Amino acid sequence: MTRVEKREAIDGLATKIAASPFFYLADASSLNVETTNKFRRLCFQRGVEFRVVKNTLLRKAMEQVGDGYQEMFPTLKGATSILIAEQGNIPARLLKEFRKESDKPVLKAAYIDSAIYIGDNQLDALTNIKSKYELIGELVGILQSPARNVVSALQSGGSKLGGIVKTLQSRAA
Repeated sequence: MTRVEKREAIDGLATKIAASPFFYLADASSLNVETTNKFRRLCFQRGVEFRVVKNTLLRKAMEQVGDGYQEMFPTLKGATSILIAEQGNIPARLLKEFRKESDKPVLKAAYIDSAIYIGDNQLDALTNIKSKYELIGELVGILQSPARNVVSALQSGGSKLGGIVKTLQSRAA
């Protein structure tokens, strides 16, 4: 790789990292070609970009983007792949699902909206992170609940009140 090609690769990685608040580093080194292609297809179907990267280029790209990635630098050893997604929990769920069939890829680290998770033991915690859309849905449900209760109480109360008035009228007559 020439210096120009390295610079282009670093700039490309830096652009991807800066644009995405969610990315994962994994080790998929022992997967054979067939299994790797299967994993790539699954990533593509879920909207996750999967790339094998050189550790030194990735480190330089992280340094170029800014501070905050230093905790991840010790994980940049051996084979490294980067998974970039638009939602924080999708790559974790993808890794967990794929690992039902295979013992790899192993999670090295994850960067989730300025929080860093190191090690494969963090995979369960990462799968439980709710996406922005899931949180908005829950919030809307919580906000609608009291209004729904008030409306239903008023609707049912009106029919009960009407029934009581009708009964009193019939008794008075």
